[in-house]
This record gives sequence, structure tokens and C-alpha cells, in this order.
Amino acid sequence: MNARDAIRYSMQLSDQVFKSYLSDLDDGEIMNRPGEGCNHVAWQLGHLISSEVQLLQQACPGQGIDLPDGFAEAHSKEQVGCDDRTKFHSLGEYLELYDKVRAASAKALDAMSDEQLDAAGPEAMREFCPTVGSLFTLIATHPMMHAGQIVPIRRRLNKPILF
Repeated sequence: MNARDAIRYSMQLSDQVFKSYLSDLDDGEIMNRPGEGCNHVAWQLGHLISSEVQLLQQACPGQGIDLPDGFAEAHSKEQVGCDDRTKFHSLGEYLELYDKVRAASAKALDAMSDEQLDAAGPEAMREFCPTVGSLFTLIATHPMMHAGQIVPIRRRLNKPILF
């Protein structure tokens, strides 16, 4: 297994877990927060999508996707307290964008040589992601960082335990 394969597998595993937790939620349920001071699922989905577009742009300029107008702003840190359902998208719309950006990231990863993955990461991210490969690892695993926040919502809604 090479670096691309390991990163791709991490991306697939993250997607499997994350999307499983979303699989039986509806548009109203994604407005739930796992706890006081935490972000609701809709905001987290938008954050994951916007972040991945931004990270991919830093790693591979021009390889990302175009987001709907105002999407990134609606899911910025300044909007974490917003509970107005009309300001957010449906779960289906989020998943469509999520799949598009994940496909763009996977395509960009597949085009990377070992030397490109070993290259220094973007300066703004270098302390956290010293190489382009480590930036792709962040892209791959970022959804897993958020997956655990969906579990208490699922428990509160009496959804099945999945893992």
C-alpha cells in the first residue's frame, strides 16, 4: 500500500462512518445540536464541505468545486449560533455537495505523484500539515472528526446504534 492508497482508504472509511450516521436523519433532525455550545449537523455538514473546498484549493489550485453563492459564509464561524432552518440546506443538498467535493479530492489525490505528496504543505497550514500528503490526510479524516458529534443526537432521537 502506498501513501495515496492509505489516504484514499482513510477517506472511504471516514465517508462510510460519517454517512452511515446521517443515513436515517431527516431535514429537521439535522438542525439538532449534540450539546449546549455545539454546532448542529447542518452547520457541520456545510463546514466540512466549505473546508474541503478551501483545503483542496490550497493543495491543488483549480481542482475544487464551485459552491452555491453564500454557502461558505452561511457555514462560517460567525454563523454557528444560527438555528433558522431557512438559512440551511436539505440533507440531500448537503450530501450532493459533499459527494462532489469528495470526488474532486479523490481525483486530485489520484493525480499526485509521491514527490508532490512529499512537497511542503501550503504555508498557511504548514504547522498543522507540513506536507501536501498530510493535508490530504486531513481532508480524508476531517469527517471522522465530526462523526462522533452525531452519535448523541442519534441516541436522543432513539436511532439505531450503528457501530
